[in-house]
Amino acid sequence: MSLRLLIVDDHPLTRDALASLLAQHGFDIAGQAADGTEAIRLAGELAPDVILLDLSMPGLDGLDALPRLREAAPGCEVVVLTADGTEENLLAAIRGGAAGYLLKSEPPERIVEFLRGVGRGEAALSGAIARRLVEQLRAGGGRETGVPDSIAAVLSAREVEVLLLLDERLDTDEIAKRLFISEHTVRSHVKSVLAKLGVSSRREAVEALSTARR
Repeated sequence: MSLRLLIVDDHPLTRDALASLLAQHGFDIAGQAADGTEAIRLAGELAPDVILLDLSMPGLDGLDALPRLREAAPGCEVVVLTADGTEENLLAAIRGGAAGYLLKSEPPERIVEFLRGVGRGEAALSGAIARRLVEQLRAGGGRETGVPDSIAAVLSAREVEVLLLLDERLDTDEIAKRLFISEHTVRSHVKSVLAKLGVSSRREAVEALSTARR
């Protein structure tokens, strides 16, 4: 089943080029938007699987639109695609719930593979600099939420969130609602958490967290 995409960028040529590229690789282009306000409206109407979001746009920009997009289409993931690789915007996007942060300098085939990975519940992070910055966010987030460094060091920021909600004894649909993601994505994150912690059940994952906190 192909992923349905909403492309958000204020440059028509960029939108059309992305739409053409991604359609050639089997993605379903559900719609296009030129700014954050239009994107929020279309997200609610079209319920795409993934929103590909530029940051620098007139009117409502990408960072301000991001949380409202997740509210408008709770089952979708938002992936930032931008020319801006600054630490400030990267961290703000990840904290705002973005499933990925891609630079427009990425080769087209890499963008395609990143988006396919998002469809499988993976994070999409562009380049070594972005990965290093997200590691910094992950470590800081671990300390702030009481997740020991030994666990925060092996999990993504979103996986840390999922583990903490498992610790609250929430089930799949409750986690999905809390994080504004699909149940399929929750299950993918849980599977990844279990594999990275070397456990075979949600209960054992929570026990591992409890043990690491001692």
